[in-house]
Amino acid sequence: MTDRSSSFRRRLRQTLTIARRDFTATVFTPIFLLFLLAPVIMGSFGAIGGLGAASVSAGAAEKERLVILADPRDTAALLAADRELRRLSPPEVAPPPVDLRAASSDARAQARAALETRDVDVLAVMYGPLATPEIIYGQSRRSARYLALLADQAVRLDRTGIDPLSRATFTRVTRDAPTVGSRSTSAFFAVFGIFFLTLFLSGQVVGTMAEERNNKVIEVLAAAVPLESVFLGKLLGMFGVAVLFVGFWGLVVSQIGAVLPPELNVADLTPAVGFRTFALLFAAYFTTAYLLLGSVFLGIGAQASTMREIQMLSLPITVLQVGMFALASAAASNPGSWVAQLAEILPLSSPFAMAGRAANSPDLWPHVAALAWQLLWVAIFIIVGARLFRRGVLQSGSPAGAWKKLFRRTPAAAPIDSSVS
Repeated sequence: MTDRSSSFRRRLRQTLTIARRDFTATVFTPIFLLFLLAPVIMGSFGAIGGLGAASVSAGAAEKERLVILADPRDTAALLAADRELRRLSPPEVAPPPVDLRAASSDARAQARAALETRDVDVLAVMYGPLATPEIIYGQSRRSARYLALLADQAVRLDRTGIDPLSRATFTRVTRDAPTVGSRSTSAFFAVFGIFFLTLFLSGQVVGTMAEERNNKVIEVLAAAVPLESVFLGKLLGMFGVAVLFVGFWGLVVSQIGAVLPPELNVADLTPAVGFRTFALLFAAYFTTAYLLLGSVFLGIGAQASTMREIQMLSLPITVLQVGMFALASAAASNPGSWVAQLAEILPLSSPFAMAGRAANSPDLWPHVAALAWQLLWVAIFIIVGARLFRRGVLQSGSPAGAWKKLFRRTPAAAPIDSSVS
């Protein structure tokens, strides 16, 4: 029992030594600062493109008009109807401004000429009696439907009076329990957040083994430390880098709440398990998702010797991960379905799906089993990757026979002092 305990402590020290070595080698470099600020750089390019597209769209929208050739007696009813209907639409999706013009004796020709106006984009023109109006339009049938609704509302106001017949009092209240829609939205945000972070951060793992294969450092480490400890140590070291990245940006994002508009109520997105429990579960599932994807990337990177081989091998895993994200998103939208159960069982999609379940369901016991299940698969991926690396790359067996000898018992590496760095 004492020998097993001392062996476990020795392997733990060796693993932590490898993790500390990779963590310091990654963090204490100028490149890490660029990596830490990568969201700012990408966000800047996205903002520049978005502002350019928004300015073009806004410029085009400012030149759009709806034209009504109306009798002067209908002007007041039309203006009142337009004012009432616009209250139902947010400003960003409101119809174009309405241009009221006096109808001539030949309203049809006048409407056709108005539609062909060159200095502004007239989307639709309405003329004739409000009870039976004629509407012509170019491509925007939506604008034509708005003019038809406007004519109907104007007739109603003309018959009942422009002044409203009732005046409502609006009071906003806070629900005691989150709505189904807010839980679904929280679930999707959880799935997407973990997917984005793991896909963005775990890509660093794939190149660590290939780099040390080229400079022969891995052979020294493999001779001194069990390969499983090397793989786990490298994975933990890169996970420490990911935690530093997430912690930095998490602190930045947490301060955004002070500048959010008051009408944006974050409490509407309350997950089913509560904010505090959900935050803990989100961190736990981000950890397991990173370790799962990182262990797969690490095993793949260990088989590659060049960056081209890394890219060729990592692409299928990335495509698979996108598929797992799609599966987990479907599970978040359909909790309790067979799709959700499948996503919660599959190892690579389980962290995403269970994070979505935390937003949809208040039950906590399934998360304990899910975390244990995911950690089991992390261990399996690490063992499989280490054995493939030992059999194929370190020439303990031929690469072609690596899969056949994968599960054979191999002699343990000679234990040495854990001060290898």
